[in-house]
Formats: sequence, C-alpha cells, structure tokens
Amino acid sequence: MNTVTFLLVEDDDLDVEIVHRAFNKLKLANPIVRAYDGLDALDHLRGTNGHDKLEGEYIILLDINMPRMNGLEFLKELRQDPELGRAVVFILTTSESEKDIFKAYELHISGYVLKGLMGSSLEEALKMLDAFWKVVVLPKS
Repeated sequence: MNTVTFLLVEDDDLDVEIVHRAFNKLKLANPIVRAYDGLDALDHLRGTNGHDKLEGEYIILLDINMPRMNGLEFLKELRQDPELGRAVVFILTTSESEKDIFKAYELHISGYVLKGLMGSSLEEALKMLDAFWKVVVLPKS
C-alpha cells in the first residue's frame, strides 16, 4: 500500500505545530505538506506557481478561515476540477457555525473537527484517518 500524504491547508503556525505533535504522538510517519491557504493548496495539487505537483494518494486537512481563498471557496474550486474533485477532505476549524458545517458537508467533506477540541479530539480524528485509509480503497482516476 502506498504511503498517504497529508496536505495540511492552514495559515496558523501554532495549529500546524499541534498537528505535527499529534502525528508524532501517534507515530504516524506520513508526509505532511503545508499550504497556507486555498490558493496555495491548489498550486500544490496542480503543480503550479513553483510548487511540485502532489503525487500519489493524499488526504486534505483543511481550515475554513484563511486569507485570500478560504476553505469553503477552496472546496468549491476543488469539487469543480475533474482531476481533483474526488479528493478526500477533512475540515479542521474553529468555526462552529451550522452554516459552515452544512456547506462543508454539501461539498462532500469526509469529516469536521473543531480546533477548540484539537487535543484528544485531533488524536482521535487522526486515528480514524489512519484506519479510514487502511479500510477504504479509493478508485484510481
């Protein structure tokens, strides 16, 4: 089975560090590629603006509240792209807004984790992601 890369789309350095610590604590050795906002994430996925194209299998961990292109705008663009539209996306955000939650699920996310609960909840979510990838076989495009 190929190693899954995590694309972490997050503008806050502290939240990035929390995710890295959770990976280390759970002994998850998967590569993590960071994008600073939705536009940067699209560049990583498409291999544009000086970024290498993210190859192989990946899961996107996406914040909603970011500058330039927020998470929901990114999801809309992602889902319209024939090459990227089937990507697995989990939201990591501070937004408890029902509007944001419903909109995210309408855009076919796989899960929604609140950053306020990122201690043990993030670890549980990462355990679930690890199990998710081992159980679910995504069709090749």
